[in-house]
Amino acid sequence: MPSFDARALTEPVDRAAVKRFAQEIDTRYPRSTGATVAFVAAIAFAVVIGIMIVVIGGGAVLLAVATGLSAGDGGPGLVGFLPLLFFGGVAAVVVVGVVVSSRRMKERRWRLDRFARANGMAYIPTHADPPLPGMVFGIGGSRRSDDIVRGTTPRFVEFGNYQYTTGSGKNRSTHRWGYVAIRLDAPLPHIVLDALGNNTVFGSNLPVGFRTDQRLSLEGDFDEHFALYCPEGYEADALYLFTPDVMARFLDNVGRLDVEIVDDWMFLYTRRQVSTLDPATWQWMFSVVGALIGKLDQWGRWRDERLAASPAGWAPGSPAAGPLPFSVPAATAPPRGVASEGRRLRRRFSWLGLVFLVLAVVGWFLPLLTGD
Repeated sequence: MPSFDARALTEPVDRAAVKRFAQEIDTRYPRSTGATVAFVAAIAFAVVIGIMIVVIGGGAVLLAVATGLSAGDGGPGLVGFLPLLFFGGVAAVVVVGVVVSSRRMKERRWRLDRFARANGMAYIPTHADPPLPGMVFGIGGSRRSDDIVRGTTPRFVEFGNYQYTTGSGKNRSTHRWGYVAIRLDAPLPHIVLDALGNNTVFGSNLPVGFRTDQRLSLEGDFDEHFALYCPEGYEADALYLFTPDVMARFLDNVGRLDVEIVDDWMFLYTRRQVSTLDPATWQWMFSVVGALIGKLDQWGRWRDERLAASPAGWAPGSPAAGPLPFSVPAATAPPRGVASEGRRLRRRFSWLGLVFLVLAVVGWFLPLLTGD
C-alpha cells in the first residue's frame, strides 16, 4: 500500500475548486436517467412543499386578521402572525436542507478525490450494479457502490460503500455495507470467515447462511473469533492457505470484519462505511490491507489437484509465479482454477425465511377468504 496521507480529509475547503470538481464529475460521470429524474423530483417536491407552506401560512394569517377585525379588537397582533412565521420557517428549513445536502456531497467527493490522489489511487463517485462476485453484490435490486477509492499497486484494491434494496412498498428495505475488494493472483476455493465479534443475538450478520457441515475448525484460538466455511473436500486446501502466520494476520487485523474468498477475489465486509471522511477509519483500513497483502503472494501458488485429470476449471486472473505446493510432474501439473465442487459453498436453507414467507402469504389472502 502507498504511504498514508489524510490531509485532504480535513484541510480547509476551496469553494472554487469544489465547484470546478463538481462540474468535472458531472461531465465524466453523468447521472443516469433514473438518478436525474429522482434529483429533479426531489428539488421540485421541496419547492412545491415550500410554496404550499407559505400559501397555507399566509391564508391562516389573513383568516386571523379578518376574524380579529370582524370582532372589533383591532386585529390579531403578533400572535396572528405566528402561523406565518412557523410555516415560513419550515419552508426555509426544507430549501436550506436541500442546498446544504448538495453542497456537502460535492465537498465530500472533492475531499475523497484529493485523498485518493494523495495516496496514489483514483476516485469514482458511483458505480451501478458493480460486477463483483461477493455474496452481498448479487442480492436485491437498486445495487450501487458509492465513493469508490481504487488502487492498482502493489495489487488491485477497491474501497467502497455499497447498498441494495429488498422487498417492495412498505416492506422495502435498504441494506448498506462497507467493503474492501482485493484482487488475488489466482482463483481459490470459496471460503468465508464469519467474524463472531460482529454477530447479533440472532446469529450471523451476513446476508446469506452456509451449511454447518462445511465449517472447518482451525488450531489455536482462531475458532473463538471466526467461523470458517470451506467446500467439502477442500479442508486440506484451506489449511494450506490459512497457515499459522496467515491466521495470525487475520486475528490481529481483521477481527471486526467478515471475509470472503471467491474466485480470484478477497472481500472484507463491514456494516459501516469504509469510504469516509474519517482519517482514523482510513488509517485502520490501510493497515489491514497492508498487513494482508504481504501474505497473499503465497496464495497465488495454490493449485487444485482435482483439475489434473480434467482441466476444465474456471481460471481468470494473471499468471502465478513460484513452485507448486503439490509434488506432481510438470507435464501433468493442474492448471490454474478451481474444480466445480469448490467454486461455491452450499447455502443453508432458511426455515425462518420460509416462516415469514408463509405468514406474509396468509396475511395477504386471509382478508380475501374472510370477506373483510
